[in-house]
Amino acid sequence: MLKITNIEIVYNDVILAVRGISLEVPQGGIVALLGSNGAGKSTTLKAISGVLDSEEGEIVDGKIEFKGVLLNRKNSKEIVRLGIIQVPEGRRIFDELTVDENLWVGAYHRLDSKKVKEDYQRVMDYFPILRERHGQLAGYLSGGEQQMLVIGRGIMGKPELLMLDEPSLGLAPLIVEEIFQIIQKVNHEERTSILLVEQNANIALQIASYGYIMENGKVVLDGPSQKLAANEDVKEFYLGLTDVGSRKSYRDVKHYKRRKRWLS
Repeated sequence: MLKITNIEIVYNDVILAVRGISLEVPQGGIVALLGSNGAGKSTTLKAISGVLDSEEGEIVDGKIEFKGVLLNRKNSKEIVRLGIIQVPEGRRIFDELTVDENLWVGAYHRLDSKKVKEDYQRVMDYFPILRERHGQLAGYLSGGEQQMLVIGRGIMGKPELLMLDEPSLGLAPLIVEEIFQIIQKVNHEERTSILLVEQNANIALQIASYGYIMENGKVVLDGPSQKLAANEDVKEFYLGLTDVGSRKSYRDVKHYKRRKRWLS
C-alpha cells in the first residue's frame, strides 16, 4: 500500500535529516518504525503527510508512493483525500472545542454524512469514555483521554492508512495497554493499515507484524517483529534487556556508540 524508496529529507536547505530510507506498509498490516529521539521517525511521517514545507523541510531525493500514486509533490489536503491520516505526536487537540466538535473536525473532508455518523458511533464504541465526555471541552480531558480523542479524530477521517506518532508518550502503562488494544481492533475490524512510530519498542513489536529501526536518519535494521524482538542488540538497546533478562539503563549501554554491526 505504502512504498518509500530511498528518500532523503533536508531542512532549511542544509540539515540532512533522513538519509535514503526505504520502507513498506502492506495492505491491512501494522508496521512499527522505531528509534530514539532525533532518529528521523517523525520527519518521515511528515514527509508522507505532505506537511514538511510548514517546517522548511523538503524531499530532495527518492519517492513516496501510496497505492501506486506518487506523493512527493502533493499537498496535505490531497494526501488526506487519498486516505492517509496522521495522528501527530503530542495529542494536538483543539482545547476550546468540545469532544464532539474535535471528532467532527476529523471528518471535515467527507461528504458521506450517513457513514460519518456511523463512524462517530464506532469511535464511541471504541472509546466509551468519550461518550461520557462528549459535550466537555477537550482541554479538560486527562492525557489518556486526549490521546483517545486524537485517535478517534483520525478514525473519523476514514483512513486507509493511519499513521500514529508516539501514541504511548507520557501515558501510564495501563492506559498505554488499553490504547494499543484499540489500535489492534481498528486494524482488524476496519482493515485499516497502521504505520506506528514509537520509542516503546516492546509494546510496538507486540502488535506489529514488521518493524524498522532508525538511527541518525537511516534504517539500520528491519525484519519481522518476532525476529527483531529476539535480536540481542534490539533487546539491549531498545527493550532494555541484557542476556540474562535484567534491566539495563541507556547510560550503561552508551558504549555501543553505533556498533558497526548495526550497519553491516
